[in-house]
Amino acid sequence: MSPDSLPQGPLRSAEELNAAIRALFTHRDARLSDEQRAEYRALLDELRQVERGDVTTAA
Repeated sequence: MSPDSLPQGPLRSAEELNAAIRALFTHRDARLSDEQRAEYRALLDELRQVERGDVTTAA
């Protein structure tokens, strides 16, 4: 998933984002591809938004 393909609208929960981040690392010595690194950065950005409370709850 590229940063441009992040979901528009409500962000995922911190739990969902943490699971997606963990899924990128198959084992402790895993190396990420360029695409995976971009996805990792996008997930971290989204997680920071959730942690800061930038999420607007849908009605």
